[in-house]
Amino acid sequence: GQSLTSSDSVVKKPGESVTLSCTVYWMGWIRQKPGKGLEWIGRIDGGTGTVFAQSLQGQFSITKDTSKNMLYLEVKSLKTEDTAVYYCARES
Repeated sequence: GQSLTSSDSVVKKPGESVTLSCTVYWMGWIRQKPGKGLEWIGRIDGGTGTVFAQSLQGQFSITKDTSKNMLYLEVKSLKTEDTAVYYCARES
């Protein structure tokens, strides 16, 4: 079966950065803003190459640490419109 786990909410001020993490087996990130649909952010491939939604280019960084089986999403220069639920997701 599949499971979905969540972490505590993170509160940041505009202009700050935040790094989110999940298990490395899920290679992409999406988000859902309040009252909106899902928005694809980007993904990392089997190596270190990354692809991002064109509208979000430059604000996001995706990295992974295979020794820890972790995937990371850094959101830089946060804006109020970055308020959302962020999910890591399997890329098919």
